[in-house]
Amino acid sequence: MANDLDTLFPNYYFSKRRGIALVYDSHEIFCEVPELQETPIKKKIWERLEKSIVPKLKYCITVNQSIASWFNQKYKVDFKVVRNIPDKISVNKIKSRAELNLPTDKKIILLQGAGINIQRGAEEAVEAMQYVDSAILLIIGGGDAIENLKTEINRFKLEDKVVMLPKMKPEELYQYTCYADIGLSLDKATNLNYQFSLPNKLFDYVCAGIPVLASPLTEIKSFIEKYKVGVCIENHTAKHIADKMNYMLTSTDYSLWKANTKIAAEENNWETEKKVWVNLINEIKNK
Repeated sequence: MANDLDTLFPNYYFSKRRGIALVYDSHEIFCEVPELQETPIKKKIWERLEKSIVPKLKYCITVNQSIASWFNQKYKVDFKVVRNIPDKISVNKIKSRAELNLPTDKKIILLQGAGINIQRGAEEAVEAMQYVDSAILLIIGGGDAIENLKTEINRFKLEDKVVMLPKMKPEELYQYTCYADIGLSLDKATNLNYQFSLPNKLFDYVCAGIPVLASPLTEIKSFIEKYKVGVCIENHTAKHIADKMNYMLTSTDYSLWKANTKIAAEENNWETEKKVWVNLINEIKNK
């Protein structure tokens, strides 16, 4: 298996030499990552490599339909979709809010993830808390925006409204997630990969029964509109995000969004998703 374009050439070479099947697992559109947009020569090299190999591949998978369609249109290759849906988390005991040092008199707006990076809406979410009095913003995870967020918290004097916690194991994270009232996914469409992104945290929120406030990115908007599990923002101004937060926390639709997360979770889980992968492996084995 070749995971992304930077491992494709050696895997393709050895699969040909040894006469074995190769599965190309593309986690994103590699040539559209932000790092390559500022280095056009490097981007051109990777594009030539992709163009020379991908059309020859028989077994390809990727993480969502938007990216699969992009590859199909560009190279006329069938990419099967295996979404990055986390496996169901089982915990023996849910700790109380007091045990987790969470307030019992305020609602919780949650932003979690291993990639809380610049240009993903985290800074605006912090700034928005100036206009939200009924809740705290809980940020759990890591990324290159973390230090900026600490600065923003101090700048706007939001120490009582924003709580930051480091990355933690999924079982521990779930303890916090299940107490949230809203889950945030505010990535910006600054490049094609962000536009087509379908982050794990969307499924984490839904599986924990948490309605979502998100950017209207292609895959995310489609998911939210299909299952009616939340609301999309219209822009990234702090005041607008705050207005959407306040609306969701007080809306008469909240109970509907929350009920719909159960339907979405039942239809979007790893037990179902992995069947595509298992079927592909069986197809290869039976050749």
